[in-house]
Amino acid sequence: MAAEKKVEQITARDVDFAQWYTDVVKKAELVDYSSVKGCVILRPYAQALWENIRDILDGMFKATGHENVAMPLFIPESLLQKEKDHVAGFAPEVAWVTHGGTEKLTERLCVRPTSETLFCEHYAHIIQSWRDLPKLYNQWCSVVRWEKTTRPFLRSREFWWQEGHTIHATAEEAEAETRRMLETYADFAENDLALGLIKGRKTDSEKFAGAEHTYTIECMMHDGKALQSGTSHYFGDGFARAFGIQFTDKSNALRYPFQTSWGMSTRIIGGLIMTHGDDSGLVIPPRVAPIQAVVIPIAAHKPGVLDAARALAGTLRAAGLRVKLDESDQSPGWKFAEYEMKGIPLRIELGPRDIEQGQCVLARRDTGEKRPAPLAGLPEAAKALLEEIQASLLRAARANLAARTGTASTLDEMKALAPEGGFIKTMWCGDAACEEKVREVTGMKSRCVPFAPEHVGDTCVCCGKKTDTTLYWGFQY
Repeated sequence: MAAEKKVEQITARDVDFAQWYTDVVKKAELVDYSSVKGCVILRPYAQALWENIRDILDGMFKATGHENVAMPLFIPESLLQKEKDHVAGFAPEVAWVTHGGTEKLTERLCVRPTSETLFCEHYAHIIQSWRDLPKLYNQWCSVVRWEKTTRPFLRSREFWWQEGHTIHATAEEAEAETRRMLETYADFAENDLALGLIKGRKTDSEKFAGAEHTYTIECMMHDGKALQSGTSHYFGDGFARAFGIQFTDKSNALRYPFQTSWGMSTRIIGGLIMTHGDDSGLVIPPRVAPIQAVVIPIAAHKPGVLDAARALAGTLRAAGLRVKLDESDQSPGWKFAEYEMKGIPLRIELGPRDIEQGQCVLARRDTGEKRPAPLAGLPEAAKALLEEIQASLLRAARANLAARTGTASTLDEMKALAPEGGFIKTMWCGDAACEEKVREVTGMKSRCVPFAPEHVGDTCVCCGKKTDTTLYWGFQY
């Protein structure tokens, strides 16, 4: 037998959360660092996880009438400059191409940080009449933002995402689309990724560059920090005016259309890790797990064990489960630790005694619970157990969100609560000066204004003015 490899130790979360995170993404073989600082390589396990996320979201987008397109990687500087607020918001993070081969370009090309300007140029070519609207587009691609501080998934200079871009005849239709796509993200994040979240509108100081409104889902991590996990932006007709996009309406009048954009990126994988992971490594929700169940033969050298394990894995695959059979010569103990680290939701152990008794042993990754289960009807039992694991992870995430959400009615109360992290819910007058003062005093940034008021008093936490606007605050990744 080959020398047994030991599963490497992972730093405990409560000892050093940042080091724990780094240990997990490296030792669970999610990423490797590239020779370009701030860029990472998605290894097959992370790529498979992203593909599952992509496929579910893509199906949700197509079910709501969206079509996929592909835009160029490069944006001419003159095109990017057409919307001043937009370019100002991205200027510090833009990467530029100045040469083609050995020749200097007559105009610099931006490596896309986002694609609003490219879509606007395209819309100006193809939209003439109200009959051409709406356009409901999405693209899957990578973008580049020259971040100063990077961390795998959370912030990198190149990352993968989807960016939806739609254009509509009326402001009401565009606003409804903006909200609809935010709800799509919230549905996916809760029901497929089992994340605890709040949703609402960003303040003007935190909205997307060039947007009139930005809506967000904010997920609560294990350590009490918030992760902005998906955003949806209403642009009004500002981009249309800047790019000269007009259409003839039903009364033959010339109008400017209204636009939206919305995005979710590989950052959400970081959110999944930091919400569900534990001191043994990853815990992946079954609906997006690259491998939902791993079959481990026990005493594989004994007659009939491997054949039975292969047959069981085949039966489970035929039932639609994503299954791995580990026939390697590593010990069962090593395999248990390895697949715990990789967060596989369900482990299925099968040995000679189990075969004699017509059963196997099921072990849950989320709770560690082990129990025997009959081989007859196992696919249905495994599917039911995976759904229970999915629901259990969501319950735990929501419980963490509730436990880490506090309220404050004064700045002194906020200052006292801030070191504990989590969300702090307050009232806010809507003045940017009060928002900035709270940030200076507590270190917390505004996260979102919930869609419905959640009253925790009736006066601004900072200035004491009467208000009915609620605002969530938190530390962020």
